Amino acid sequence: MIFGREKTNMKNLVFMLDVDIKGDGRYASSRRASYKYSIDSWKKWCEKNDCQLFVLNDLVLENDKMGICWQRYYMFDILDANEVEYDQVLMVDADTIVHPECPNFFEMTENKMCAVQFDGSWDWVLRGLENYSKYIFDGFMMPWEQYFDAGFLIVNKNHKQFYQDIVSFYFTHQDNLVQLQNTFFNGTDQTPVNMLTHLHKIDLKLLPYEFNMNDMARKEILNEGLLFTKVGWVYRYNAIPNNKENKITNHLMKKTYEHFYGELNG
Repeated sequence: MIFGREKTNMKNLVFMLDVDIKGDGRYASSRRASYKYSIDSWKKWCEKNDCQLFVLNDLVLENDKMGICWQRYYMFDILDANEVEYDQVLMVDADTIVHPECPNFFEMTENKMCAVQFDGSWDWVLRGLENYSKYIFDGFMMPWEQYFDAGFLIVNKNHKQFYQDIVSFYFTHQDNLVQLQNTFFNGTDQTPVNMLTHLHKIDLKLLPYEFNMNDMARKEILNEGLLFTKVGWVYRYNAIPNNKENKITNHLMKKTYEHFYGELNG
């Protein structure tokens, strides 16, 4: 699904996934209930900043053949197949709400791949790096302080081959990747993509935390008062404890959206 103004020369694009799959996980029905607020907030931001929004609603492959988090790295192929023009693309998770006054981060990239440093559980990060280094990357270790959250990545046409390499990497190591995830429960695509970014010597620029405020619950700023909306631009509702059936996520995403944009129509 593509949103944007017709007959335009917009070259910056926001790419999101909203795929309905059965079972548990990031795209389970209970979690997707609030994605409509995320998508509409990005739609409004795109309209304000002369960007286009592309929402992928269909799997590229069946989920048992390739995990859905990995399927987003077909992004360039999907955009090209839909004849979508672009120069830069933000690939962002649908558990985010963007502030209506968020600055245009596409103007900050310096034509580099851009992300935001992960700032959550460093125990989780370091265990993931250690395990992937040991079992898949033959001892290679990236600088831990440059570890980023893969839920907010800005790329451009120069990164097409890198995304193809990520997909190839997945199928080469699929069995080990699945086994590692099931054994250690950390990383999915995020840790391997971090390590591949450094192995492939991708020129990476880290943007300030305000552009992807991940793990807000651990910082004790995710609350009913919505004070976090005064200190950042993109809010990520991940890693929330006691979040049975994603009720806290859904409630706070709805509340944040309505704080900025009012009641969602439709």
